[in-house]
Amino acid sequence: MTKKNVFIVGLDDFNRKKLERLPQAEYCEFHAALDFTDIRGVEEFDMQGLIDKATERVRAVTDRPDAIAAYYDFPATDLVPILAERFGTPGPTLESVLKCEHKYWSRLEQQKVIPDNIPQFFAFDPFSEDDFKHVPLLPPFWIKPIKSFRSFLAYRINDYSDFDHVLPEIRAKSRYVTEPFSYLFEAFPLPAEIGGMKESFMAESLLSGSMCTVEGYVHQGDVVVYGVVDSVRDQDRSSFTRYEYPSALPQEIQFRMVDVARRAITEIGLDNSPFNVEFFWDQTHNHVGLLEINPRISQAHTDLFEKVHGISHHSVMLDIALGRKPPTLTFEGEFLKAAHFMVRTYEHGIVRRVPTPEEIASITEEIPGTVIKVNVKPGMDLADLKGQDSYSYELAIVYNGGRDQGELLEKYNRCMERLNLEIENTGPFGNSS
Repeated sequence: MTKKNVFIVGLDDFNRKKLERLPQAEYCEFHAALDFTDIRGVEEFDMQGLIDKATERVRAVTDRPDAIAAYYDFPATDLVPILAERFGTPGPTLESVLKCEHKYWSRLEQQKVIPDNIPQFFAFDPFSEDDFKHVPLLPPFWIKPIKSFRSFLAYRINDYSDFDHVLPEIRAKSRYVTEPFSYLFEAFPLPAEIGGMKESFMAESLLSGSMCTVEGYVHQGDVVVYGVVDSVRDQDRSSFTRYEYPSALPQEIQFRMVDVARRAITEIGLDNSPFNVEFFWDQTHNHVGLLEINPRISQAHTDLFEKVHGISHHSVMLDIALGRKPPTLTFEGEFLKAAHFMVRTYEHGIVRRVPTPEEIASITEEIPGTVIKVNVKPGMDLADLKGQDSYSYELAIVYNGGRDQGELLEKYNRCMERLNLEIENTGPFGNSS
């Protein structure tokens, strides 16, 4: 049987293994349109260079690929529609993807259909001496680039001195993402009023409460949601500490989020694409607030779906990329509940020790369902880690499964007792919140 050629933008070993466990792997062969190392940990994003490299990678195998997909954020998701159009495979339009990813443009679209579910928002130019003074919001509020990933350069402004404190870093680092993102508006026929904006940052009023992510897809205009994942933050901090699936939020609240997501996705015009939408639920005011829309599956949730459903939601991504409507996910996994823990530090430091492969194997053998990914190496200065949020460093990831939340936490604590991850602290992170 001739296998279908599926090209992944940002293929890595962890996700390749999950892809190869899918039922579709029997008739699909997976190729890297770009490797993970092409899109993460790089000094700069040469967008045209990445487009050319991915095109050459595809053509080295076939002139008629069957599917092109991605599970990582920028620039992977942005390259999918470009390559899909070039090779004639199913996929979303570039404009609809950018309407999701350009935070200001996305808010303008959302404002048309869900005005009560979004915060106040204003764009400003961090290189202007006056722009920020005219933002009509009283602290506290958030500032963030119009394009970012993993909360890169996103800061909570509790008073105006906070802005003065982070401004030098914003000016020094913002072009890392904003310039290559803006290149897409220059190179492709997209609205000039958006692409030509001098404002590269946004200020938004606070959303608060419990956080979760709605996972879904659009197939030929039909918007389907198949899972809701809780996002748990460290106490009194903005950084995530874990994801849990399935969500523990009330069903009525989940249904409201699904309705809001469906209206926003439809207005934006996203089609033939997976998506995930991040929400807040403020229980005190019974308010559902939409944080952002991502035109991809959440790679961070794949192990959760595999543990609970017996199959990762890479399967949804793959079916959509092949032009097929995904079947309903059934609960055939080994666990009733699953979690993705982020091992973080809120201090600057130097990595002195990481667990050996043998130590990791011993932990995972002792604690069933545990998977460990270490993001750092001995001797690494944490300040050199790319794509971190503004308040912490993510040192490792621990996945596990269990009967309930209590078992998830118990397994995680046992794992952390033996992880042997040593960091020599060299000072506080800085503007932590």
